[in-house]
Amino acid sequence: MSLLRALPTAFVLTIVFYIAAILCWSVVTGPPLRTERHDTGIAIPSIGIGTWLSERDAVAHAVEFALKSGYNHIDAASIYGSSFRFRETGYWELTSGLENEVETGEGIRAANVPRDKIWVTSKLWNAHHRPSEAKLAVQKSIQDLGVDYLDLYLIHWPVAFIPGEGTEVDKSTTLTDTWRVMEDMVHTNLTRKIGISNFSRHNVETIMAHCRICPYAHEFETHPYLQQQEFVEYHKKIGVKVIAYSPLGNTNPVYGTKRKIKPILEDPFWTELAGKKNATVAQAILAWGLQRDTIVIPKSIHEKHIIENIETLDIGFTRREMQGIAEQDKKVRMNNPGREWGVRLFADLDDPTRLDGEDNEEL
Repeated sequence: MSLLRALPTAFVLTIVFYIAAILCWSVVTGPPLRTERHDTGIAIPSIGIGTWLSERDAVAHAVEFALKSGYNHIDAASIYGSSFRFRETGYWELTSGLENEVETGEGIRAANVPRDKIWVTSKLWNAHHRPSEAKLAVQKSIQDLGVDYLDLYLIHWPVAFIPGEGTEVDKSTTLTDTWRVMEDMVHTNLTRKIGISNFSRHNVETIMAHCRICPYAHEFETHPYLQQQEFVEYHKKIGVKVIAYSPLGNTNPVYGTKRKIKPILEDPFWTELAGKKNATVAQAILAWGLQRDTIVIPKSIHEKHIIENIETLDIGFTRREMQGIAEQDKKVRMNNPGREWGVRLFADLDDPTRLDGEDNEEL
């Protein structure tokens, strides 16, 4: 008390003013915008089961079997099923919608695994990018999956469509508009984390420049034929996890008409390397994906493959073997609907969209 009396009155009043201002500011602003709730579940598992284009009436059993077999990571999306499919020409068309997430939810419930022991990802479809549509979309996914919240919700593509079933681009809705409502989903306990999918580097930088809650993960196509190692390393630098979809390359039959290239599972390089590891080719490829610090989500409805895929965790490669794999990169992208949508996707990455009038030669 004697010390306070010795200080000039003006100095004491200044200190009191600043303390009061700080207290008032904290009351007005509340917690930092980066605060994330619902953060009591598991960390994202390194391998999950994908559900894209799984056959009708097969998804529920595949998910149930996977969860009972040791998986705890389910990758879903509102558009999965066959709402969109590739034509024989290799491009996308709208078909009758299948409630894939409903079947996924049936599998989750049948497995009877505690909710906080499972990681569930879903995705916001292009027609729901408008803020008024996005909240309804995430709520429907949560309802269809039969869960109380999501662990991760992604913007499926960096393209907004006019609401409805068409693919007309909505030029009035920006990525930052959509990202703002994604951030709100975290604050309202609809999802623990938010992220992106199929973005170019420029798209990523746009989000990073404006985010208050920055992306937790980026899900995109990467496999030995489209390694994108520089892009993967970029995500490590900015602290965004990479989730690799189609980690087995052109194994999915949907890609059969899109690229005249031998299936990766028949590649002599991988056949020989897998033999050295006493593994299947699929196991070896998935193990490579894990070793490069990507999260892999192979899709299968077959019990044998579901089990085999999760047994990749014990396979490792030497530095020389990893270099040999790097030399197998063909820079071939399998999933690119940009031409059909009239949008240039992946413009600053390997194998971008080629629009009409450009060089559209396919391998």
